[in-house]
Order: sequence, then C-alpha cells, then structure tokens
Amino acid sequence: MPSPTAVVEGATAPIDAGQQRRQLVKAVGASAIGTVFEWYDFLLYGVAAATVFPQKFFPAVDPFVGTLLSFSTLFVGFAARPVGAAIFGHYGDRIGRKALLIVTMMTMGVATVGIGLVPSYDTIGIWGAVLLTIARVVQGMSIGGEWSGGVLLAGEWSHPRRRAFTTSFAQAGGPAGMALANAALALMTAVTSEQEFLDWGWRIPFLASVVLVIVGLYIRAGVLETPVFTHHQARGTLARAPVIEVIKRHWREIVLTALLRSGQQVPFYVFTTYIITYGTQELGFSRGTILNLVMIQATISTMTVVLFGYLSDVYGRRRVIALGCVAMIVFPFVYFAMLDTRSVALVVLAIILGLPVNDLQYGAQAAFIAESFPGSLRYSGSALGFQLASVTAGGPAPILAVILLREFGTSMAIAAYISICAVISLACVFALSERSGTLDHQ
Repeated sequence: MPSPTAVVEGATAPIDAGQQRRQLVKAVGASAIGTVFEWYDFLLYGVAAATVFPQKFFPAVDPFVGTLLSFSTLFVGFAARPVGAAIFGHYGDRIGRKALLIVTMMTMGVATVGIGLVPSYDTIGIWGAVLLTIARVVQGMSIGGEWSGGVLLAGEWSHPRRRAFTTSFAQAGGPAGMALANAALALMTAVTSEQEFLDWGWRIPFLASVVLVIVGLYIRAGVLETPVFTHHQARGTLARAPVIEVIKRHWREIVLTALLRSGQQVPFYVFTTYIITYGTQELGFSRGTILNLVMIQATISTMTVVLFGYLSDVYGRRRVIALGCVAMIVFPFVYFAMLDTRSVALVVLAIILGLPVNDLQYGAQAAFIAESFPGSLRYSGSALGFQLASVTAGGPAPILAVILLREFGTSMAIAAYISICAVISLACVFALSERSGTLDHQ
C-alpha cells in the first residue's frame, strides 16, 4: 500500500489519507458534474443545428445548403476551441486549475443563454446567424479550457494507478451532457406542437442553462487546488509562458495527441449529431425517435466510458485504446449497413452501439493525454493536443458526412472516412510514450 503522502505527492503541507480521500471525492464530483453541465451547453447547439437552425436561421436557401450552413456555425465553435485551450491553458498553468474552471463555466453559461435569446431570421434576418456564430465562438473557447481543467482536477488528486478511472468521470461528462441535451429537446418536442417547437420550444433548454451554471459553480467552489499545481507554486517552478514552452518542448506530443483523437472524435459527432440529419432526412424516422435513441446511447456511454477507463488502469492505456481503434476501423461499415436496412430493430441497435464502441478509445484518452506532459505545462499541453482535433476532426465531421453522402450517394463513403481516421489514431497510439502509473511534477 502506498503511504498517504505518496498519493498526494507535491502537496505543500502534510495531508492524511482521510483528507486526501475527501478531496479526491470532491474533485471527481466537481469535475464530473461541472463537465456534464458544460458539455450539455456545448452539445445542445449540435442537436439544435441538426434539427432547428436550418429552418429558423437559414430558411431562404435550399435545405441541403441550409444544413451545411447550420453545421458551419457548429464548426465555428470547434475552431474556437484551440484558441480557448491556449488562453485558459496559459492561466491554468499560471494561476491554477480550479480558478479557470470557475471562469469557463460562467462564460459558457452566458453564451448558451444568449443563444436561447437570439431572434430568428424572420425578425432580424441574417443578423440572427451572426449572433449565433458569436455565441458559438464563446462556447468553443469555454469548452476549450474546460476539458483539461476538469480532467486535471480529478487526475492530479488521484493515485497514478487509478488515474484513468478517476479522469474517466470527467470524460463521461461528454455523453452525459449529450443525453441531457437530447432529453431536454425531446421533452420540448413531446410537449409542444411542431410549430410551437420551432417558434419557442427549442429555446427553453438553452435558457435553462442558467440553473445548471449556478449548481456547477456551487459545487466547484468547494474544491481545493490540486497538489501538482501547489507543488510548483510553492517551489517557484511555474512556467512563465507555458503555451510557448510546451509548443517548443513538446510539439511532438501535441501533434500526436491531436491526431490520436481523430478516430474517436469523428465518429462521436457522426453518431450523435449527423445521425439526427441522416435518420430523419435519409431514413425517414421522426426527430423524436432519433433524439430518444441518441439519448439512450449517450446514457449507456456514461457507463462504458468509466468501464474502459478502469480497464486501462488494469491493462494499460495503449492496449485498450489500440483495441478501440481496431474496432472503429471495422464498425462504421457495420453501423451504416444496419442503418440502411431501415429495419427498426437494426436501426435501434446500430445507434445504441455507436458510442459504447467509441468509448474503447475515449475512456482512457484523458489519462493517456494528460500523462504525456509534465506537471508545469500539463494544462496547456493537454488542452492544445485535445482541442486541436476539434479543427481537424470533430468540427468538420458532420459537414464532410453531408458532402460525402451527396457526392458518392452511399453511406459507405462516410464509413470509409471514419475508418481512415481510426487508422491514423492507431498509428499515434504506438507513436506516443505510455507513462501510466507515474506522477510527474517536473
């Protein structure tokens, strides 16, 4: 058994095992719940971009063009994520993980409520889309700083041998937020008519974000700063310009972690965002049915993310993620083949399996990426690596899926796109060094 101080190496004052355990529980809880709320805000936009925005903000164009334009405003948020990663990464390594998590939650909440208040095209014309885009940029910057802070808050309070398990709760915030976003819109779909939903019903889930922000801020306020940050703060070893330093010293790890995420992030947004367009426009299912199925798969994913995080602590990050990459090379072809049968049973099975298969990669990614960078540069390095994939993979995925289907006339083109991304990720798994079980304060 490790000694109590070994678990919290880097703390500036002695801390007993009981105190450490209480702080770990608080940190994991604050990380997970806050991340759920932030991802709810961010992913809610994705669902609305597939279901509402083409009609409300781009009604004067062809439906195909309207969908592309709507997904383009979605992409703007992804493009802003590396910018947020650089800004919040700098201050996360300079003034602490906890403080930045408070800021990111507040800015995300303001942007999300703002989206719920934007007038439609009928009221202010194209300016509605402009305001949407501005709010989406703020959302993107906020989530760009949120992920690393949430992961490090949990990971740096935990024992290295359990780090993937504890950080997987922050990872589970993604599918949990997606389930919550889909549930909110599905509820409004159920209690309003089609016209009422388009007129005002879709706005309620965005406005309700203010309640989630208040709850999240209250929870996060009670957590102490992590031992790793206080270690560097006490010894005067905080990096002066962490973003510049991490790019100079660890550019290879940044590039590899960004590419590592391709095979996971592309299918995530195909399985959760594009599927709403594909399921309604190509397969002929109702919006409510597809939203409910996405919500079910996301709910299951909150459990499989944690399971695969735990298994990576036992069998190694590289082994579990590599298995997930191999699975994703094959699964997209099976996924779209099942969807294209239009058989209710097979469509349900395909959609529900999507994220759990994807989680073989996602569950261990947080620990694998965070462990690739030293403690003094960890917020900046992990944020940049993780969020750059938003520009190269996640953001373009729904747009490219729409274009590929239009150009090739078959969903197998989308499956091939996902499969190629998984091959790239598989190569990166073996190019990155595995440092599981270590606690690096250098």
